[in-house]
Amino acid sequence: MPKDSSQKEVYKTEVVIIGAGPGGSSSAIFLAQRNIKSIIIEKDRFPRFHIGESMTGECGEVVRQLGLGEEISEIRCTVKHKTIVYGQEGKNSFTIPVMKRNRDGDLIKSTTWQVRRGEFDKLLLDKAKEVGVKFINGKAVNVLFNDDGSPCGVEVRQDDGTVIDVVGKVVVDASGQATFLSNAGVAGKKERGKYSRQIAIYSHVKGARRDEQDNTLIFYEKENHWAWFIPIDEETVSVGVVTPSDYYRESGEDLRTFYLREMQKISPELTKRIPGVSLVEEVRATSNYSYHIHKFTGKGFLCVGDAHRFIDPIFSFGLQFALVEGRMAAEAIADYLHEGAGRDQEDPFAEYGRTCELGMDTIQDSLDCFWGNPFSFAFFVHSRYVEDFIDIFAGRVYQKNPSPGLRAVRKVNAKMQNMASEAQEVS
Repeated sequence: MPKDSSQKEVYKTEVVIIGAGPGGSSSAIFLAQRNIKSIIIEKDRFPRFHIGESMTGECGEVVRQLGLGEEISEIRCTVKHKTIVYGQEGKNSFTIPVMKRNRDGDLIKSTTWQVRRGEFDKLLLDKAKEVGVKFINGKAVNVLFNDDGSPCGVEVRQDDGTVIDVVGKVVVDASGQATFLSNAGVAGKKERGKYSRQIAIYSHVKGARRDEQDNTLIFYEKENHWAWFIPIDEETVSVGVVTPSDYYRESGEDLRTFYLREMQKISPELTKRIPGVSLVEEVRATSNYSYHIHKFTGKGFLCVGDAHRFIDPIFSFGLQFALVEGRMAAEAIADYLHEGAGRDQEDPFAEYGRTCELGMDTIQDSLDCFWGNPFSFAFFVHSRYVEDFIDIFAGRVYQKNPSPGLRAVRKVNAKMQNMASEAQEVS
């Protein structure tokens, strides 16, 4: 593109996407399927390490819709059949199989994947480039605005230090936990979530003893204290421990020492699977990860996935929300650009925002019940509302008419909240 030496270079497109992770790349691919041009801006080089390796069933369906059903088998990954949740001391487990609904609405067996995120995220980005999406390796540093105050793009500092402008009709924030538009004051303020005082410490290991079907395993120790075990290729397992931040600080240990000790004691079911593992990645940590940005859509912008909310990683919904919201964002943007839907409204993407919150609220409520009353939750999942929770764990969470299982969860949560309020009044 020719440029005046006295001015910054300007790239023009229809949609500006900040972040090349699953939310950004899936948005771009779905937009390309609708003949809408976009530019992705990403500061990191791919592949890069990331956790959140397990997919829900609906997440797997989105991967197929992206045209990657066959290509995903070419990267190192495992097929996921089910998730098993172990209670305290490895007892009272319950299982959630991966199932989908057929055309008649019946549940049938299905599978999804567990992936090494570095390779999977690069696969998505490569697919976006293949379908014509332009990619800029650089850091978004400032938001650009229209005369009416709505965002129209970003200023980008490229690796060589040069600064360019990327402008469009819609800006999509898919920057993950960096929450770019919130930090810039465009989206709402980042508020602490219910599980913000936790720390997740994790690595990849070899030598672990896996189930025959390479199941995703979750080990419950006590409230807000648990571990995950996710086989991600033929040799490697992602193992993470999540504890209250205070518990970690009081140990006085470095990350590696704490991690190696804690994963041996959190559950006997985990201990027997890691008798002599070796680390193949450095031990990393993420703290204060739970947050909520209430205003994440508006004139000229919307946020996808972690860029507006992250609840708790225990049931592996990170990829689900990134990919499904990427698809929904593309649909909303297409309606806005091609059909003029909401063009005169202050927030043309409000319905997209409401749908996103509907799904995340379903998971928030389920998690609140799991942590607040694990015995009731296990009864609902294992015995009383089995099909309802197969649907929820599969990612069928956008329930305008809540299922009996979800209503039961909300009833338990309300009772627990009332009891807590009454106890507080007495004290």
